Amino acid sequence: MLATPKNSGTGSLEQIDLADNVRLIIKENVLAVFCDSALKTVSSAYFNGGTRQVKTLLNIGVPEGYNDRSLHLDPLELITSSAAKVGVTEDYLAMVTAAKIKNYSLVTKKADGFSVSIAATAGCQHGESSGEEMDVREITGTINIIVFIDGDPTDSCMVASLITATEAKSAALRDFDVRSRYTGDSATGSVTDSVTVASTGKGKNLILGGPASKLGKLVGSCTRQAVSEALLKQEPFWGTRTVLDRLKERHLPIEKLATEVSKIEGTEVSAEKLAEILKNNPPALTSLLAAAKMDDDYKKNLLPTGFQNWAQMADTLEDYKKLQGYNAAELPPFIRNVLIRIVRAA
Repeated sequence: MLATPKNSGTGSLEQIDLADNVRLIIKENVLAVFCDSALKTVSSAYFNGGTRQVKTLLNIGVPEGYNDRSLHLDPLELITSSAAKVGVTEDYLAMVTAAKIKNYSLVTKKADGFSVSIAATAGCQHGESSGEEMDVREITGTINIIVFIDGDPTDSCMVASLITATEAKSAALRDFDVRSRYTGDSATGSVTDSVTVASTGKGKNLILGGPASKLGKLVGSCTRQAVSEALLKQEPFWGTRTVLDRLKERHLPIEKLATEVSKIEGTEVSAEKLAEILKNNPPALTSLLAAAKMDDDYKKNLLPTGFQNWAQMADTLEDYKKLQGYNAAELPPFIRNVLIRIVRAA
């Protein structure tokens, strides 16, 4: 039988059975997956990551008011003191997150001969797009994912499952149109994300963990759902942003839109006036968001091949380029042309 974790200190204890002799426990700032026998793991966890065999998986939340300097100078102090809250002193790995552990999401699905459970915490106010230039000065938000497989995957299958979970995380961020803090591009994650894949090594032998495999389908769907739910619990605003919020995330705040379009003859407007124009004009807001998406493609040279010369098309529709100051307006081309039309119409 699974040994009961020591309930040291104060704080309520939440327990969920994941499999025989395996359960998830939430206590204060700690999410723990316990097993009385060793779990095979592959992990990017800060503490005891890599490929190991451990009995406990920890996701540790940074308590409110915890000194950032102390955390970065000695993260092990937080890890060991938090592990002690659930009676753990050895045979464990640990991830750390700024998200609140209480906002975790757990999604479990079963298949013929195995099951998958995904426990995720998520915050993405510090989104990034992998491969871009970054000058990191502060860290807020982290997406940590535990992939628990009650089955017997091969080593390569576990690595494939980690990749599949990471892809699903990025897909969840794409669903919410989360943008990079640095460039405004579509975010692929936050700067401190971590993924742990653990398996019991019992039951059905599993060889494939890619997105199209039986295991990968469960890992992908569970991870995407868990990350989405956890993100909305931690940061509900992702589901309630306005068009202007989403433009600001693309580094196009209302102040910049007004300043730049005002450089063009006949479209002078203040930020307050532009906000008023847009406030009760859903078609205009829809056009701006659609233009922003087209500018995403323009930036990557991915415009539809049926319209090769977009500049010529713009000239045909509206002779905007003849306007004094048109080229001085530092705005993406589709946003610029839509703004001219909106301001002129008003």
